[in-house]
Amino acid sequence: MTQLSSRAVNRATLARQMLLERASISVPEAIERLVGMQAQAPFPPYTGLWTRLADFRPDDLAKPLIDRGVVRVVLMRSTVHLVTAADCLALRPVVQPMLERALRGSYGKQLEGLDLEAVAAFARELVEEKPRGTTELARLLLGRWPDRDRSALGNTARTLLPLVQVPPRAVWGKSGHPTVTTADSWLDRPLATETAPDAMVLRYFGAFGPATVGDAQKWSGLTRLQEVVDRLGPKLRVFRDERGAELYDLPDAPRPDPGTPAPVRFLPEFDNLLLSYVDGGRVLAREHRPALFTVNGIIRSAVLVDGVAQAVWKITRAKRAARLVVEPLTPLSPGQRSAIEDEGARLLAFAAADAGTHDIEFSAP
Repeated sequence: MTQLSSRAVNRATLARQMLLERASISVPEAIERLVGMQAQAPFPPYTGLWTRLADFRPDDLAKPLIDRGVVRVVLMRSTVHLVTAADCLALRPVVQPMLERALRGSYGKQLEGLDLEAVAAFARELVEEKPRGTTELARLLLGRWPDRDRSALGNTARTLLPLVQVPPRAVWGKSGHPTVTTADSWLDRPLATETAPDAMVLRYFGAFGPATVGDAQKWSGLTRLQEVVDRLGPKLRVFRDERGAELYDLPDAPRPDPGTPAPVRFLPEFDNLLLSYVDGGRVLAREHRPALFTVNGIIRSAVLVDGVAQAVWKITRAKRAARLVVEPLTPLSPGQRSAIEDEGARLLAFAAADAGTHDIEFSAP
């Protein structure tokens, strides 16, 4: 069994994630290649696509959102993901049992004696009559079941129904509270009937591999995937990492030479590259994890230097000025700082195109 060095695993991961070289493909194609993008916050996916695609512009994502080619819906890990319409319909039935287990785990006592199917049916009537804000939906459900917990009712609807967040939510330059309707109503197509996770697991290895079974479970929120991987055995190639763990991968997936240069890349908040492995060591050193994974659940934006997170970043605005603040996690060489400045200037031109002035500031490591 072939052993892969940490650097080889890193470069393979970056290649799948379109972080070694920006890809010249459409936004829907990129989102499908990534098997969706974490999107609990509405705008980080724009930066995530900018850092992965050649010549990406905000309208490249805003338009398919408006045209219903891509949607935001609860999927892997019970979190909102940006996916294509086809993947919304295909993936939601696969993760549905996991979503329902999570609901019972969080609201078991509050749901005792409640007819969950009746809640789902009433919620469907409400959101298919017209898209509803999530706060309004929970209030209307509470009106029908006044002795129940508002949050439990709202999350029952969110879990049992494939609720998509509709525009203008997440449209660049627009604002709006989460407003939802059902995926089958919004897309005018039914959900798929296949619930086996085999195809989704193969796609995970294609987008995030080489990776362990535990990694696939961490990304998806599903359990007992070893039996799925065993079943997929002939379709997979197996490696070992430097610690002896088995890594699974698609036979023909890219695995670049470990010496391949990795350019500076800016990852947005909540990027799946940081959330889809049991051990994020392939791009994030253990000692730096607290700097990115905050106690309040925010996953901070990261700067990849030579393929690993070596700084965090944010953009601040004051009147017509935009400033990119880079906080190194380790001392940076002059060449690394220069590369960050060059890529940072391009980021500011994208993310703060309306600002009159752009500035880059490095804080002390």
